[in-house]
Amino acid sequence: MKKRILRYLKHIFGTIAILLIIGLSVLLYENGSISYGDNPSKFNLDKEGPYVFYENDSTLQVNYLGGNKTDGFYVEQKTHSTRSEISARCFFPLDSTAFEFKLKSEFQSPESIYDDNQPILAISDIESSFKTFRDFLITNKVIDDKLNWTFGKGHLVLVGDFVDRGFSTKQVLWFIYKLEQDAKQKGGNVHFILGNHELKNMEGKYEAASPKYYGVAAILGKHHNDLYSKDSFIGKWMSSKNTIERINGVLFTHGGIHPDIANHDVTLDDLNRINRNNYYKSYFPKPEKNIEQLVLSSKKGICWYRGYFKDDLSQEDVEKGIQKFDANAVVVGHTIQSKVKSHFNGKVIAIDVKHPNDYYKNWPYQDSEGLLIEQGKHYRVLASGNKKELIQ
Repeated sequence: MKKRILRYLKHIFGTIAILLIIGLSVLLYENGSISYGDNPSKFNLDKEGPYVFYENDSTLQVNYLGGNKTDGFYVEQKTHSTRSEISARCFFPLDSTAFEFKLKSEFQSPESIYDDNQPILAISDIESSFKTFRDFLITNKVIDDKLNWTFGKGHLVLVGDFVDRGFSTKQVLWFIYKLEQDAKQKGGNVHFILGNHELKNMEGKYEAASPKYYGVAAILGKHHNDLYSKDSFIGKWMSSKNTIERINGVLFTHGGIHPDIANHDVTLDDLNRINRNNYYKSYFPKPEKNIEQLVLSSKKGICWYRGYFKDDLSQEDVEKGIQKFDANAVVVGHTIQSKVKSHFNGKVIAIDVKHPNDYYKNWPYQDSEGLLIEQGKHYRVLASGNKKELIQ
């Protein structure tokens, strides 16, 4: 009887072990991870902000949250003229640091094409992890430990999905806003190229947002989608951004370029205009098959496309979209990789990796990576500041 029970238990444990091995294998193959060790400060709303809204064309309302769940929350609110330069401060509770910047209520859409042979550092899919983003820029000498711009006339290219799935969304967005101003003063450029998650939030689809921001919206007397609406400072700023740019002969876009785009008489400016005109409209398939439907599609659109990794594409298919816009390669995020990789003989460079989260840990641990393009060479750049030439 005991032998039978032992054999039975051995069979059960053996089956469990096999299932665990299969599960872990699938997890690793899909570049997934297991999260653990949540830090409770992720829900700290004291000094949270600023949350800035237009009362009308001439007035801005600036809000900071205070308090806690035990004693109650409150809002510190001030009104300013849109013509004034407003000092603002953003607090990060995990390490009690803060940074300051100026609110300037004038937004101009960036150019679609840049040619100056300056170095490029690109990173994508930070997903609301401010500390990870900040520390990566420090170790790779884009900024110093005081958060001052040190990249000269270089290009910092942010290839979409800097929001959602984390608890530091507003810190990340205000940090990008600050970096734009700092870079411009030194002759550099910050390119915030929107991904599908930025689009989702502007469209009012916030299912991937942290529950923290439901609480923020409630305290402000608003709904979550108000945080990115046309009446919010952040929303108006984001809606001025591009979804694709060519910088020194390389295209940068979150998803990719479907081969069919090459069959249309369209420019990069046209692609950006189509997306900007629809930032606050939810996409749905229509009967007509035109360039607008292709650009906005949640499967084939440039903010959503995964064809480089999911479709059976030929080298010619891939190069059609790149050559259409007089580029020599395209850099994309959106589809997660085990590391920054070159595909299709160097024509596609994928830079979406699993970045560390501010408030919890992942297993298996993977540190941040980005892409450096310097003097015609491509490098994987690591969180340590080291770089490795990318094999094409």
